[in-house]
Amino acid sequence: MELISASLCDFASDYQGKLCVLGAFDTIGAKQYPAVHPQCSVALRLLLREEDRGSHKLQVFFINPDGRYLIPAEQSPNINFDVPALPPEAFFISRNFVLHFQGLPLPQAGQYEIRVLINGKTISTLPLQFVLVREVS
Repeated sequence: MELISASLCDFASDYQGKLCVLGAFDTIGAKQYPAVHPQCSVALRLLLREEDRGSHKLQVFFINPDGRYLIPAEQSPNINFDVPALPPEAFFISRNFVLHFQGLPLPQAGQYEIRVLINGKTISTLPLQFVLVREVS
């Protein structure tokens, strides 16, 4: 199993097997903290081979600078998915996952990360920073 694409973005969708990503970013600015980011998505595309057949669990966690969960673990997405037998003509298949987050808490400026796990093992981390935006006078 291979992660071939991972993005934090304004919006994403799976359109007939194509991963459509709008507004990829890694920085959120706020004039003051705490704040809330109204909506964002995590878009993932996995490459799956015959040896990946079976049941799997996907998890995505936002991690704060202290290494703790920004969103409680029990409120973070857990997606169970099955990888079927590949058609005889295919060398691999791909599968898209789009996770939408509403009201992402921004407790303080700092360096955060998004951790992607398959079957409890981290397969990728995405950098994320919350920065203080100062007004220009």
